[in-house]
Amino acid sequence: MFNGAILIGANERQGGETFYAINPATGEKGDIAFSSAMPAEVEEASKLADAAFDSFSTLAPDARATFLETVADNIVAIGDLLIETAMAESGLPRARLEGERGRTVGQLRLFASYVRLGDWFDATIDPAMPDRAPLPRADLRRVNHSVGPVAVFGASNFPLAFSVAGGDTASAFAAGSPVIVKGHSAHPGTGELVARAIQAAVKACGLHEGTFSYLPGANRALGGALVADPRIKAVGFTGSRGGGVALMKIAADRNEPIPVYAEMSSINPVVLLPGALADRAEAMGTAFVGSLTMGSGQFCTNPGLVIALDGPDLDKFVAAAAQAMSGAQPQVMLTPGIHEAYEKGVAALSGADGVTTVARGTEADGCNRGQAAFFATDSATFGANPLLAEEVFGSSSVLIKCSSIEEVIATIAGLEGQLTATLQLTEADNADAAKLLPVLSRKVGRILTNGWPTGVEVTHAMVHGGPFPSTADGRSTSVGTLAMMRFLRPVCYQDVPDALLPAALQDANPLSLTRRVDGKLVAAA
Repeated sequence: MFNGAILIGANERQGGETFYAINPATGEKGDIAFSSAMPAEVEEASKLADAAFDSFSTLAPDARATFLETVADNIVAIGDLLIETAMAESGLPRARLEGERGRTVGQLRLFASYVRLGDWFDATIDPAMPDRAPLPRADLRRVNHSVGPVAVFGASNFPLAFSVAGGDTASAFAAGSPVIVKGHSAHPGTGELVARAIQAAVKACGLHEGTFSYLPGANRALGGALVADPRIKAVGFTGSRGGGVALMKIAADRNEPIPVYAEMSSINPVVLLPGALADRAEAMGTAFVGSLTMGSGQFCTNPGLVIALDGPDLDKFVAAAAQAMSGAQPQVMLTPGIHEAYEKGVAALSGADGVTTVARGTEADGCNRGQAAFFATDSATFGANPLLAEEVFGSSSVLIKCSSIEEVIATIAGLEGQLTATLQLTEADNADAAKLLPVLSRKVGRILTNGWPTGVEVTHAMVHGGPFPSTADGRSTSVGTLAMMRFLRPVCYQDVPDALLPAALQDANPLSLTRRVDGKLVAAA
């Protein structure tokens, strides 16, 4: 169960400032008063995390993997209470949350398997060359180490998969970093249930209590204090552009600046190439609306921009999309604040010069429902008005009509960084696609063809990141095993005695790793 507590290591406490969960489907306030952590708790949790670092970061891979698997098992063991609590706090349907729980435990187990595999060590050995002329070479060995304690911010739109035990926490644990989670105020009961599951796993695995702490709160100063604490060495954040940039500034102003891996704003352009429009315009129009309105559009990969050559085939796409949208029922948005921001964004688009409203969803019946919206303009208008390129978080999208493939390329070149870009094409479009791909690769972290960007697989190859402002660091991803690299740093050992080296670098290779020795990959014997 949950009782509104702050969890610091093995301890819990209540009191001080309190806040309540809001059911976005009804607007009703919950019954439980949740305690909001204060700067004193930040300092206490950070001290514990720092104390836990040496033992947790040097934990044997199998033990660390077992911890991740124990967290996953404990989350599953919460049972229906977790789903029902998340439904009441987020307005999301049962099926969506059950799927999200599966993704959450799945990525914990994926990281466990990757930790055991050991690739992430990137163990590299350049043996000594004592007889090299004119100068000998020292024995050089390199391996990845954890950066230190990590602060993770729970996300509003994924109360499980991007929150307390989500991808940021899982990848930080996998890298050997103690974690302090700043729980999102929109789903505090859900967060506390998961936090208790992690806390129990820390105890069951015999780890230092500072390996994990949970600091809920609705006060923005709490997050700022956490990022500013000198013991925190990196930050994982999923949320608004304004929130991410604010944390980046705090981190940059520290005596020791640290990286903030913030996933923020993306409108995920979809390019409809001529062959695809001629082949399946109506089907694409219907599928587009399905992607746009899924989950009330509250996905960071929502298709907020469509780009295509104007003409009769595009008219067929627009007609099919308008028909599909006219029957789209407004769905509950995650919080009253998100719904209010969505309404303001849609109003700004509908009132912009040179922009026409193509279609709207059905009228909302109930509070905090997002009525879908589809707008259209030309490339000149789009390029002249930066407002049209801003993310409207929800089921809203803008169609840009172009007169040539060169105009499409120029439009994409003028975009900010994005998480994804999609090409709808046929074989007849390959020449145009070949022109677009170099431009797209400079703008996004993931390129799709003949699909829709909503939905992110948790795999080894996945990249869920992109150039600013989609993320703070376009070299990173927040999904997939590559996410672990955000919380690792390389350390080189020169002429260090074998007995003093990390296990990954010792001559006997006790971890049975594949290592790069003198430039060549060498499998364990």
